[in-house]
Formats: sequence, structure tokens, C-alpha cells
Amino acid sequence: MFIPVTHVLFDMDGLLLNTEDLYTLGFQQLASRFGKEFTFEVKKKVMGMQSREFAASIIDYIDLPITVDEFLKETRQIFNESFPNCKVMPGVEKLLHHLHNHNIGMGLATSSSKETYDLKVVNHQELFNLFPYKTLGSSDPEVKRGKPYPDIFIVAAEKFPGKPSPDKCLVFEDSVNGVKAARAAGMQVVMVPDPRLDQTQTSEATLVLDSLEDFKPELFGLPPYEKYV
Repeated sequence: MFIPVTHVLFDMDGLLLNTEDLYTLGFQQLASRFGKEFTFEVKKKVMGMQSREFAASIIDYIDLPITVDEFLKETRQIFNESFPNCKVMPGVEKLLHHLHNHNIGMGLATSSSKETYDLKVVNHQELFNLFPYKTLGSSDPEVKRGKPYPDIFIVAAEKFPGKPSPDKCLVFEDSVNGVKAARAAGMQVVMVPDPRLDQTQTSEATLVLDSLEDFKPELFGLPPYEKYV
């Protein structure tokens, strides 16, 4: 059912860090100023998009009377305060250290810009230093299109020495757009979705989990966790 892999790629927001919660709060703060609501239905559609893409989409979906640049400027002020306080999601540290200790090729593939990435990891430098390869979609000129297009995962995989084939790469994602992007890149994908997401929208994922704590590396030919007696 699952194909053994040699390399892994991780999304960041909502998967490694609880920043999706902070995005929701920030977008709603801006929307409230205009008497609008940033709903989960809108959130599902924009998750995984690059900065200017999600800004334009949110403006369109909830009819905000501002430009993309104004949206980004106002939300950036909000996130400058909230992002440094983000938390690591359950199971993340154990999995990343395990893969690192077994010399599994790891890459970060996030739609974040360099600016927001730096804010998010300011208190998690040691953990994110485990990634030798990072692709920041909103700042990387090689990533022409955001998720659900496959660009970011194709670019990220090509950074690995030897450039492994897509079927040797396993992606970890939390969003529908991210899963679609990984599948379009020809890769298997483990999805850890928002619990509010309808299960019918997770059907394209290779494996769906409630938490990274539930992941079993050996399912994909990766070294299993050590068992301590």
C-alpha cells in the first residue's frame, strides 16, 4: 500500500508549528475592522498559498475594501507580535530528531516568506536547524506558483544530493492544497488535517493521521522508533 522512501519534505504552518491558529486570529482581526468574517471555509481555500495569492483570495472571498499591499502591511504588523510566540505541534520534535539521527534526507517546503519564517522560528532555531534544505515559497524565485501547484515540492526535492525521484519522497502536510501539490508532484503524502476538515476532503492523501505522534516511520521503509523497555 505504501512505497518505501528515502527522503522527506515537511510543510510548516499548522503541521510543525501552530501558526495556522495565529493566521486565523490575525486575518479575523483585520476582517472585523470591516465587519467581515474570516470563516473556516475561506481558510481551507487559502491554506498553502503564497503570500500575495492568499491575500488576493481573502480580499475577494470576503469582499475587503483594501489592496493586496494594504492587506499584507496590516497583517504583517499583527504577525510581527504573534509569530514569535508560536508553539511546536505534538510529535514534531520526536520525529525530526529521529529522522535526523538516522541520516534521512529532510527538507522544509513552506509557502512562508523569508521574513515570516524568521519570525516563526526565532524561538525554535535548534529544531529548524535540523533541516539542511529549506524552500521558502513566497521568497524563492524558483517557486513560480503556490500550492496546490506542485512547484514547491519539485524545487525542494531537487535540493537533495542526487535529486531523488518523486516516488522516493514523502511529504507531510496539513492542508488540502498541500496534499494536492504533493500528489501533483508525484509524491506520497501524510496528512495531519485540521480536525474541523470534512473527511471527504482528505481522500487524496496517502495516509491521514490525527497527529504526528501517530506516525510510524516503518510504514514507508524508514527506520522505526527505538523501543525502550
